[in-house]
Amino acid sequence: MGIIIANDSAAGSLLSPVTRGLKRVLWTLMLVMSVAIYGSHAPLLTLCKVDGKIPFSASSVVVLTELTKLVLSFISLLIWDRRQLGVLPSWRHAAPFVLSALLYAANNNLVVHMQLFMDPSTYQVLSNLKIGSTAFLYSMFLHQRFSLHKWLALFLLTAAGVSYTYGGLQDLQHSSSSPEMQLHVTLIGLLLISMYCLISGLSAVYTEVILKTQDLPLTLQNLFLYFFGVLLNLIVHLLSSNGAGFLDGFSFWVLVIVVSQALNGLIMSVVMKHSSNITRLFVISCSMLVNALLSILLFSLQLTAFFFLAVLLIGLAVHLYYGVK
Repeated sequence: MGIIIANDSAAGSLLSPVTRGLKRVLWTLMLVMSVAIYGSHAPLLTLCKVDGKIPFSASSVVVLTELTKLVLSFISLLIWDRRQLGVLPSWRHAAPFVLSALLYAANNNLVVHMQLFMDPSTYQVLSNLKIGSTAFLYSMFLHQRFSLHKWLALFLLTAAGVSYTYGGLQDLQHSSSSPEMQLHVTLIGLLLISMYCLISGLSAVYTEVILKTQDLPLTLQNLFLYFFGVLLNLIVHLLSSNGAGFLDGFSFWVLVIVVSQALNGLIMSVVMKHSSNITRLFVISCSMLVNALLSILLFSLQLTAFFFLAVLLIGLAVHLYYGVK
């Protein structure tokens, strides 16, 4: 995966071969960890269910995840960039992250509300369109021109996501009693999913632009981003709270989700700072392999032809994007 580390090529030429090799190993391990976390998220949510329902508040989990990112960012600042503590940062450096936090908070809430206008399967299938919106906004805001084969690779990545989410896994124990999956969405649902895909791409690309254009250490930038993230999501939680306790329904698996998602958020900030959102898209797509493996082991689900089609499409996408010159 060293081919993905594009922004460090100039600095890498000044490093010894051993240092460069170690850096590539650490980068690969970080991406593999991110693939594992993305892929395990849905199975972990299933393990949290009680009588088939999620017992906790989604907004509580988001607040705790953002708070965990903030704490880890502060610890990282103390370890690697302690000198920054003696410098009073300018509000001009912190202010741009308000919009990032707003966009991420808006998307988190859209995910909840738009499923009132479509079934979960439709949401899973159509949400793959955010690959296209992210790629388009990335090419526009970061002035990156994609060749035809790279656009084709991103299209194949989208098709792979649609194929897998539509029918990559099958529950044989309930397939005989359950009707065939029917996708259904209202006009408002289509408008909301379009808005979701647009905001998803915009939040990721806008954050990448800030991280790369500011001459600040990533630990301090993360501190800004997650401070506003905690603040805004806490406000959303308080406004949408139905009177239940903040930690009602929490279990060991919920805490695993909070910690893993926090770690993944920090990994993705490194990816956006030193690589790109395109790398992030490929990581998310590859995570379906982990999702499938865990679904087979934990829930006895079976692979279908759609899964193998998705794997083939991902392989072709990786080859076209990173292998073809």
